[in-house]
Formats: sequence, C-alpha cells, structure tokens
Amino acid sequence: MAMTINKAGSDTELREIAALADVIWHECFPDIISEGQIDYMVEKFQSYKAMTKQIIDQDYSYFSVRDDGELCGYIGVRPEKDNRFFLSKLYLRHDKRGRGIASEMLGRVYAEARDCGKTSVYLTVNKHNDHAIAVYKNAGFTVIDEAVTDIGGGYVMDDYILSRDV
Repeated sequence: MAMTINKAGSDTELREIAALADVIWHECFPDIISEGQIDYMVEKFQSYKAMTKQIIDQDYSYFSVRDDGELCGYIGVRPEKDNRFFLSKLYLRHDKRGRGIASEMLGRVYAEARDCGKTSVYLTVNKHNDHAIAVYKNAGFTVIDEAVTDIGGGYVMDDYILSRDV
C-alpha cells in the first residue's frame, strides 16, 4: 500500500476533498442523522466554500489522504490559542477502513499538533457514532465533556468531546 498524506496546496485539491466529503458523509451517517441534516452539515462545514472560509478566516489546514494515488480520505485541523489542537475532520472512505490508514492519519495529526507546540488533541464526535467513538478510545482518547450545539436550520450536533495528550 502506497499511502500518502499531504497538506492540500491547491484549489483543485480542496475541491476534490469537498467532493469526497459529500460521498463519505452520505455513506457514514444515514443511520445516525437524517438525510436533511447530512446535506445541511456537508454544505455548512464540508463544502469547498466552507473549507476555503475555514482556511482563510479560522487558521484551518486540510490534508488529502491517498492510497496508491487515489483520494480516499481527508483531515481538517486547527491550532487553538491555548495548548490544544482541534481535530475537526478525519474521514476515510468505507472501503479503505481496516487497513491501518486511520492510524496513519491520527499519527499525522499528532505530529502536526507537536509541530505547532501543542500538548493535546481534542475532537467532537456524535454520541451515536459508536464506530468512531471506539476507534478514538482505542487510540487513547477519553471523553472529557458533552456538547449540544445549535448549528441552524433546525439542527443540533449532540456530541462527546474527546481529548488525548500528544
């Protein structure tokens, strides 16, 4: 397996990541949230326009994950003003799971956090996303809090907040 993780450096690559986000979200979340909420959240947080704004206005970085040259996942991160590093997005296509790619992705997140002088990584995950919760707990994350966030459109995010020292 020739897997690579590279910082998204072009408009074209960011558009590819946004297109993949739409595919992955519709593949992963139908049993957890409604189709309407999936569409809303993809547009609000995972679209090309949203990602571009996050990079320009909120200091986000995006990374493409490729397996044998094929885009199969992506990561979105942001350093906080304190000692924390926010893992906003870590998504991998269903057919690429179980091959150690997600572990490599997390390793890259930890390295980016350390490079920014951060001592912990935190993330939010839907309380009903049992698979993701298990993956993160297995990687050493612990639940530190819960949050219900109104995201507009009549939708809320009902999440656990997980954290791990790096």
